[in-house]
Amino acid sequence: MNTQQSEQIKQAVRERYGAIAVGSLSNSSCCGEETPQKSKKASPCCPTKDVADPVLNYTTAIGYSKEEISAVPAESNMALGCGNPTAIANLKEGEVVLDLGSGGGFDCFLASQQVGEKGFVIGVDMTPEMVAKARINALKGNFTNVEFRLGEIEYIPAANSSVDAIISNCVINLSTDKPQVFREALRVLKPGGRLAISDVVLTAKLPDEILNDLSLYCSCTSGAISIEEYQTTLANAGFKDISIIPKEDSREFIREWREGMKLDDYLLSAIIEARKPL
Repeated sequence: MNTQQSEQIKQAVRERYGAIAVGSLSNSSCCGEETPQKSKKASPCCPTKDVADPVLNYTTAIGYSKEEISAVPAESNMALGCGNPTAIANLKEGEVVLDLGSGGGFDCFLASQQVGEKGFVIGVDMTPEMVAKARINALKGNFTNVEFRLGEIEYIPAANSSVDAIISNCVINLSTDKPQVFREALRVLKPGGRLAISDVVLTAKLPDEILNDLSLYCSCTSGAISIEEYQTTLANAGFKDISIIPKEDSREFIREWREGMKLDDYLLSAIIEARKPL
């Protein structure tokens, strides 16, 4: 991928999620170009007016409890993930946590409750509208130990060796330079620090009609890489104790992401963990 293609994708991603943040797109990242008004099929991912509480349905389907969902500002939950990274991060009181692609702040607010007043959570997002939305949500929820920073995950605005744990939810697939993302992640983690990521991984080669569809790149599909490539990229960045576990039950919600394409033939959500060496 050349620089021009990379910038084109990055701009398309920024515009899409900026539109979601301000409400001109009311659907989630996995819905492609459909809107609730155009969608003929009721699904938790692409809600219609006929579906009761579609955001709640989708969010519970990807691994959050109703208690977690109700514990954070409702506006922070836009059903944009593919898993629950806070459930696997084993966060401890007093830790510093970094969320790559923090969106409206949903996972940051859950992490905030786990690390407590002595801990701190940093959310990074490249979309100004998302950062603004997350900051408003933090004020509404009185989350004083959370800070949202505008920046790209390829160039994380955080100091060297300053973070105990990095979480991310269905965002790294959107990057056009994943090796750089993981080099940066290693840089900002403290020795022994850890990654806890929910992301999509390829289980089969994508056909050209999907691979070359810019809207599907923006919708967490065309930018996905295989488990083997994920593992190699993490190892080359310097991570150890790498674990990538695909979730077979994610087929149920992935097949709803784009009607007629059977995306679950090519993608699964996965739990991805790794550690920076001591």
